[in-house]
Amino acid sequence: MADLGRDPFPLRGRVALVTGASRVAGIGYATARRLHAYGADLLLHHHSPHDAAQPWGAQPMAEVLAGVRAAGQGRVEEISGDLVAPDAPARIVDAAIERFGRLDILICNHARSGGDGTLQEMTAARLDEHYAVNTRSTLLLTQRFAHHFQADRGGRVVYLTSGQQLGPMRGEVAYAAAKGALAAITATVSDELAGSGITVNAVNPGPVDTGWATPDLDEFVAQSFPAGRWGRPDDPARLIAWLATDEAEWITGQVLNSEGGFRRG
Repeated sequence: MADLGRDPFPLRGRVALVTGASRVAGIGYATARRLHAYGADLLLHHHSPHDAAQPWGAQPMAEVLAGVRAAGQGRVEEISGDLVAPDAPARIVDAAIERFGRLDILICNHARSGGDGTLQEMTAARLDEHYAVNTRSTLLLTQRFAHHFQADRGGRVVYLTSGQQLGPMRGEVAYAAAKGALAAITATVSDELAGSGITVNAVNPGPVDTGWATPDLDEFVAQSFPAGRWGRPDDPARLIAWLATDEAEWITGQVLNSEGGFRRG
């Protein structure tokens, strides 16, 4: 039997890229703190103009960096980039290699929000905008990550999806289609990269309180959880960080639901 002793720094010596880590209330931030506490050096990607256009607004990256750095030791750096640009994924991954000399972990937490609608309201432009960020950029990030990865094991890719396969997302046709595609492609990408020592999984965090819900929606949704509360960013972050460790090397091609027993309907 393998040694069951727990290394408090299971990601020491490894480098992670976390996309969409731009707010201290977000899942990307909570995940970055977990990875850094486990010993990983980090490159945090952000695109502040997207946040600035949302109700929650943009947050200074200095605050995000300070919070992540406080969780561990080692390097934490940031890079900006609009993932709607076809060349942005390669540029961001290449920057991680240039700065840190390696890249072991890719967490695709970014998402385009807003500008959505019902099927009757949908346009080609809306669909293309969501696809470009939520689907295309994720696959291109994975492609570039795999291109650079040199080890025979230990590569980790985690996608963030939203449970579209479990129930409807009324009024969010473009987002549901683009994010749902990640759940659908996980098994295929994981199969292609298995021989390269890279695991690929997707995590559905379920409804998480990242500051976007109105008070009425917050109370309504909380009643659908057995615990009587929404998910918190650190709830899925614990699962994502574990998937990055060696303990999860036998888990690949899976869509994992971290929903706290959320009841639909």
